[in-house]
Amino acid sequence: MNTQAHINYYRIAEAISYLKENFKSQPDLDEVAEKVNLSPFHFQRLFSEWAGVSPKKFLQYLNLNYAKQVLKDQQSTLFEVALQTGLSGTGRLHDLFVNVEGMTPGEFKNGGENLHINYSYAQTPFGQLLIASTTKGVCYMAFADNESQAFDELKKQFPLAGYQLKKDEIQESALQIFEQNWSEPSKIKLHLKGTPFQLKVWETLLKVPLGQLTTYGNLAKAIGHPNASRAVGSAVGDNPIAFLIPCHRVIQSSGHFGQYHWGQIRKNAMLGWEAAQIETAN
Repeated sequence: MNTQAHINYYRIAEAISYLKENFKSQPDLDEVAEKVNLSPFHFQRLFSEWAGVSPKKFLQYLNLNYAKQVLKDQQSTLFEVALQTGLSGTGRLHDLFVNVEGMTPGEFKNGGENLHINYSYAQTPFGQLLIASTTKGVCYMAFADNESQAFDELKKQFPLAGYQLKKDEIQESALQIFEQNWSEPSKIKLHLKGTPFQLKVWETLLKVPLGQLTTYGNLAKAIGHPNASRAVGSAVGDNPIAFLIPCHRVIQSSGHFGQYHWGQIRKNAMLGWEAAQIETAN
């Protein structure tokens, strides 16, 4: 599905990759534009339309010092407050409008033969997405650079479920998260297969505000298991709901962004894009 939005995202991703690899030399606009085969004028316009800020400003959000400062500012106060009371504004909307329900053993036993799953594909600022839902909520969201491979990964989760290529209201409500338009938000329902520990980690991730960062250690403390950073890391890695459950906001305590199930460049794009949304809104 080579829509223009799809093509534009991969141009932006290529530019972000180049900026991250060469930030020490501070590449100028002409140099980066040449790498993505665009004129400087068109590249500047495309990047600013996508991110809301210039490439130079975006690069500041991806620097190690920026990440360290965000962690330092929130480590002892912001994250704790967000967990206890929530924050005002869009940063708290994940927590307020997302309802997580764990699947019962009967719903996913025998490979999910008792489940009927609708699935569809959607364009997002970070590439194409596969989204799937049961009658109770979204059960899977994954970036789909290759449609057939993405669908195969979904079927591995529920190999004996019934599948229909169909976009429903449950999916449409969840996809609002990419529009940043929460004037009349709908309740987003998630119907997730996971252990009680995994569900607790995923629910806690929903409380990390937009544009903020946390670490595996902070998450472990937040769920009452301060020595379980490794187990928390595994649960974060098993998150079945890309972007909406924001595992991309978890970074290393050193400030390095670390790896991401759907690609490091995509994680960089998400974090920089969210930082730009916050700055634009302020």
